[in-house]
Amino acid sequence: MRVLLSGASGLVGTELQKQLIARGDTPVVLVRRTPTQPNEVFWNPLKLELDAKVLEDIDAVVNLAGATTGKLPWTREYKKELISSRILSTRTIVQAIAKTKNKPKVLVSGSASGFYGDTGDSLLAESAPKGEGFLADLANEWEREAMKAPSGVRVVLVRTTMVLSRKLGALGRLLPLIRLGIGGKLGKGNQWWAWISLPDEARAILHLIDHKSASGPYNLTAPEPATAKQLIKALGKELKRPTLIPVPAFALKLVFREGAQELLLCSQKMSAERLLATGFKFEHPSLASACKWLVTPE
Repeated sequence: MRVLLSGASGLVGTELQKQLIARGDTPVVLVRRTPTQPNEVFWNPLKLELDAKVLEDIDAVVNLAGATTGKLPWTREYKKELISSRILSTRTIVQAIAKTKNKPKVLVSGSASGFYGDTGDSLLAESAPKGEGFLADLANEWEREAMKAPSGVRVVLVRTTMVLSRKLGALGRLLPLIRLGIGGKLGKGNQWWAWISLPDEARAILHLIDHKSASGPYNLTAPEPATAKQLIKALGKELKRPTLIPVPAFALKLVFREGAQELLLCSQKMSAERLLATGFKFEHPSLASACKWLVTPE
């Protein structure tokens, strides 16, 4: 297959390219500079610019573009960037698909667990309603843009959660602290953190491209839920380091403001049942297996 990627240089996009190439597919990468490689294509989502001819020989589109929510605190200007980087990118791709005669068969478009808001101990299936807060509103608008894709194009919405990576992402920044023995629970630590390993995140996206009956929203989350305290403790155990130094909620809110509540203290216990029902098999289904992978040198 030829797979068009936006957000290809990000954490998930980079892993997705590796897995596409490994299985014999060709990633075609959208870039905002002059292309320097044969598989690169220029676009400018801020101006809704993407040559529709590029999509004529594309089998699938994966739309992962968007500024990171992990850059805290969210200033007023950065919140505007979080919105525009997702909405305009998705709109640009959907409009280009609409102008294409030989349309791609599937659009896999990014979304986020933030769609559900803070839900305490409730188990979240994809049928759960939209929650409250900035991230819930953002994810909802992001999904609505993707669903404007023309008929005949299968749309899959991947509600991504915390992606566990050895170097990047939220856990990538936390790992060095735990290795030093200065990690600990954030807030009370009983908030549910939905999580998935980086390899499984990319594998799930490829699986949903291949699974011809898959459409609509899918939670990309491991089948074993964990609280923030359990996740950090499991990492400490694997690294043989103590995780006894807590960070109180008020301190997180003081430093990271709105983002602390919506990212670090928010509780989301997500179900993987819809993804599992498609026949997807996780490489890292348990917290123990994911933590072992995380601390194993590449």
